[in-house]
Amino acid sequence: MSQQNKIKELIAKRKEARLGGGEARIEKQHEKGKYTARERINMLVDEGSFEEIDMFVLHRSTNFGLDKKKFAGDGVVVGSATIDGRLVYLYAQDFTVLGGALGEMQAKKICKVQDLAMKVGAPLIGLNDSGGARIQEGVNALFGYGEIFERNIKASGVIPQITGIFGPCAGGAVYSPALTDFNIMVRGSSYMFLTGPKVVKSVTGEDVTQEQLGGADVHGSKSGVSHFSVNSEEEGVQLIRHLLSFLPSNNLEEAPMVACDDPVDRTEDRLNEIVPASPNQPYDMYEVIGAVVDHGEFLEVHASYARNIIVGFARFNGMSVGIVANQPKYLAGSLDSNASRKAARFVRFCDAFNIPIVTLVDVPGFLPGTGQEYNAVINHGAKLLFAYGEATVPKVTVTLRKAYGGAYIVMGSKHLRADLNYAWPSAEIAVMGPAGAVEVVFAKEVAAAEDPAKAAFEKEQEYRDAFANPYNAASYGYLDDVIEPSNTRFRIIRALEQLRTKRETLPAKKHDNLPL
Repeated sequence: MSQQNKIKELIAKRKEARLGGGEARIEKQHEKGKYTARERINMLVDEGSFEEIDMFVLHRSTNFGLDKKKFAGDGVVVGSATIDGRLVYLYAQDFTVLGGALGEMQAKKICKVQDLAMKVGAPLIGLNDSGGARIQEGVNALFGYGEIFERNIKASGVIPQITGIFGPCAGGAVYSPALTDFNIMVRGSSYMFLTGPKVVKSVTGEDVTQEQLGGADVHGSKSGVSHFSVNSEEEGVQLIRHLLSFLPSNNLEEAPMVACDDPVDRTEDRLNEIVPASPNQPYDMYEVIGAVVDHGEFLEVHASYARNIIVGFARFNGMSVGIVANQPKYLAGSLDSNASRKAARFVRFCDAFNIPIVTLVDVPGFLPGTGQEYNAVINHGAKLLFAYGEATVPKVTVTLRKAYGGAYIVMGSKHLRADLNYAWPSAEIAVMGPAGAVEVVFAKEVAAAEDPAKAAFEKEQEYRDAFANPYNAASYGYLDDVIEPSNTRFRIIRALEQLRTKRETLPAKKHDNLPL
């Protein structure tokens, strides 16, 4: 065969491989409102930048007639590309080939790009659309999952790992996304569960749909498994691009910087009035965040889950920063089990990837009740405490109003090695609120008074005068300054700039023993 004929053969093979399971199956994928693996990649990456590898890989199983069902690529498209000019590695499962089911060779392809991403220090993006393990391959399919999981674990904290769930993801397949840093699910077409509705029905008797069991909104609001829920695949890939813009390519790089034309010294007079006079009246923490960050732009993570705490990415004078903030509009901003876990994981991610943490505090305490205690709120709260305490990135904390008890300590306090701690004049830092304190400290005096109600009111006022201000904490150096609310943006930026060269190390150890 001449060289020209060999080249024609190559072109023909490439064309066939790009069709995956064939035009009929591609049409079925489109009928479901879903894109193919290659279409998703083309939407995600810079135009013309994708370099595919292992296009001609075939499975080698002969069980149950599988030897008659071979497709070039074996159900996954893998390779490298750029997103906004930055190198990434990625894989996209191809549902048109055997339902995207994972077998030995598909797993080896995924493992190859995982290894390459680690070698060069580039983010890894996975686009999942698979019926699960390829049953015909038996233990070789399980081998494949195990190898992928091991690499997810090794890459954790070294390179950012992002997963887009763009179809079914069931059984053992769910654990790779769970091991990555961020999961994105599409409403109406994404499902994640360990056991499907039929198994649930046979074991527990529950009648449940795929959507009820593991849809995007379920995992976005109830379980917290999904970090983002989107309405379309197009929205999902744009979200991945946006998310990456806040992240370094690996743990040896600094957080990204972009040009900023939002004035550093921009003041926001409305912040001087945002905290209500009544300590029990809520306000919206999103308004505070929007007022202080660059151009009001905030990428929230876990927006529908544990809404009493807010986490996400923003920029201050072009610097990428992670924000953690209590939300007084939900559960009065108190911490509970879910909020603690949500914030702890976010803080640990930021610390792993050199992203400074800005904490906005208004927390009355931990949510009381048997539901929380039985759900191990102690351990979950300890996770957040642990995360802040071990974080060595720049940490700037601003207390807006309440900061009571253990919740005060947990939320980026000076005692957990926060670098610069500020407070608004409205801040109240104490062991507990005035009413509770009176019941403990002045119980006998109140009970013995001629008018107990009046005595309780007077003692509450006495307690407020002592602690319902930031100056008591400032007198001990637990606050570095009391600042005017309108000047918060400027003070945070100045703090971050002076902390840019911060260096802090932890004691040598194999690893910590996080209170899981």
